[in-house]
Amino acid sequence: MSRIGKKPIDILENIVVELEAGIIKVKGPKGELSWNYSDRINVSVKGGNIFIERSGDSKVEKALHGLTRNIISNMVIGVSQGYQKVLGIVGVGYKAQVVSDKLVLTLGYSHPVEFQLPEGIKASVDTKQTQITIAGVDKQQLGQVAGSLKALRLPDAYKGKGIRYLGERLKLKVGKAGKK
Repeated sequence: MSRIGKKPIDILENIVVELEAGIIKVKGPKGELSWNYSDRINVSVKGGNIFIERSGDSKVEKALHGLTRNIISNMVIGVSQGYQKVLGIVGVGYKAQVVSDKLVLTLGYSHPVEFQLPEGIKASVDTKQTQITIAGVDKQQLGQVAGSLKALRLPDAYKGKGIRYLGERLKLKVGKAGKK
């Protein structure tokens, strides 16, 4: 049996979990999430815990067992605490600004790049305009938005200019060798 899948998920006192036919809905102080889980997996709520069980022992069901448990656990954490990612902008003249529900980024192109934030994702920028903090309830959506922002200007291999996750270490290439 899956070690991850068999661990029960604790439900905090301010979270409501509803089960319908193949759909789990989790409501909390930060928001509400719902997800369609596979019909090969059985989800039940008993005494303040969520239990995930699989119907058989095929390879697919074993994989879905741990996956389902982690996704539901991420939903519970998301509606109670929320998630956030921090991106850093490195480069002379590179900066970001939040304008209503858009991020306006100056990334060395001939024009500013406007990035529309999806519903449920909030962004803030520090005073130097070089650090973007994005926050949301859905961990998957937050990671997708962070990846899309990073893809707007990937870090350069020689100087390291671009957008990166805070704390991400880059191995920079050596430039041209000097003349002999």
